[in-house]
Amino acid sequence: MTGKHDAPVVIDGGDKSCVRLLLELRGRLAELPAGTIVHLIASDPAAPLDLAAWCHLTGHGYLGTVPPPYGDTPTYALSVAAAPRPTEAASPWRPRD
Repeated sequence: MTGKHDAPVVIDGGDKSCVRLLLELRGRLAELPAGTIVHLIASDPAAPLDLAAWCHLTGHGYLGTVPPPYGDTPTYALSVAAAPRPTEAASPWRPRD
């Protein structure tokens, strides 16, 4: 199991749109313990805005960009929240009532 002091979990979002990235992130982050650092590799130009907004919505920590250690594609860091706010499964940008 990965914890906050281990190497980051790397998710390669490739050229997926932010909608698809958020769908994948929602599921992947749910499987990780609180405090885990995730590096998301994503070429979508809207990623930094959408990821920051989604983290604000869910409670996950958006840590900003990191130098791309995995090639030239931008890389963003997130921290998994202990008790993230739930979102809709099919629309992870919408809070679940």
